[in-house]
Amino acid sequence: MAGLSPAAGSAQAALTISPALRTALDRWLEQLSAMGGRAPRTIEAYRRDVLGYLAFLTGHFGAPSGLGPVLKVGTADLRAWMAHERARGVSARSLARALSAVKGFTGWLAEREGVEATAVLQARSPKFSKPLPRPLDVAAARAMLDRVEMQPAEPWVAARDLAVVTLLWGCGLRISEALGLTGAAHPLPEVLRITGKGGKERLVPVIPAARQAVADYVRLCPHDLTPEAPLFRGVRGGALSPRLIQKAMEVSRLQLGLPATATPHAMRHSFATHLLAAGGDLRAIQDLLGHASLSTTQAYTAVDTARLMEVYDAAHPRA
Repeated sequence: MAGLSPAAGSAQAALTISPALRTALDRWLEQLSAMGGRAPRTIEAYRRDVLGYLAFLTGHFGAPSGLGPVLKVGTADLRAWMAHERARGVSARSLARALSAVKGFTGWLAEREGVEATAVLQARSPKFSKPLPRPLDVAAARAMLDRVEMQPAEPWVAARDLAVVTLLWGCGLRISEALGLTGAAHPLPEVLRITGKGGKERLVPVIPAARQAVADYVRLCPHDLTPEAPLFRGVRGGALSPRLIQKAMEVSRLQLGLPATATPHAMRHSFATHLLAAGGDLRAIQDLLGHASLSTTQAYTAVDTARLMEVYDAAHPRA
């Protein structure tokens, strides 16, 4: 299915499996959606991953995949699929995600059919190293705020960009969360209720600088910021595109000589790393970021340790 769009690839894969298996996959995904906790994009990614696996089994077994063959997949069959995926350039991280989806579907199907699927359920995910977050130091983060504000010629646009980036660094918001705020959020309260990934809600303290930045933007904005409409607007009055904030930061990082990793998401990483460096509790930071797993937040511990070792090595160079 190389060269096809994800949607076209999924449609083609669906044609290679039996109607019973297609129905089972739809029901499993519907159940996941009904249970909540997973974003629509995640559900669609699961669909693509499982369909790709089932399409492989069709060629592997030489016949359209049905319930029976899927539940009789052995270790050698699974290894053949994983080798096929790696050979076509799928990364270890993506393959681990696909295997997780395959395990979920296979486990659900095996329980429904009253059979065992040990080979699939006990398969080990490929190992991969998680890249450490690349935050900015405090001075660079401050410089980024100053530089972003200097880019636009229109004062209200400058205030808008500053307000968005301040929310990313000062409150640890994802860019989608900041741009998802509506006019009803103004004036920003001391504690903001944010709906993050998978519909998970969290409470985020709002620092005075963020409240002031948003207030300055609202005061200058020429558009009518009704409670139901997006808080942050484009020049023509529509919802602000995240690409515009990304572009503003791209220009700013080039002017400041910062690396390509100085993105909007890096400001959120910086929020977490700076809190941790100041003695913040890891569990509290997990709650503030909206991470479902503490292991995700623990990546910042590695970042902080890495920075500490850099300082140590600079202060105590080896002979």
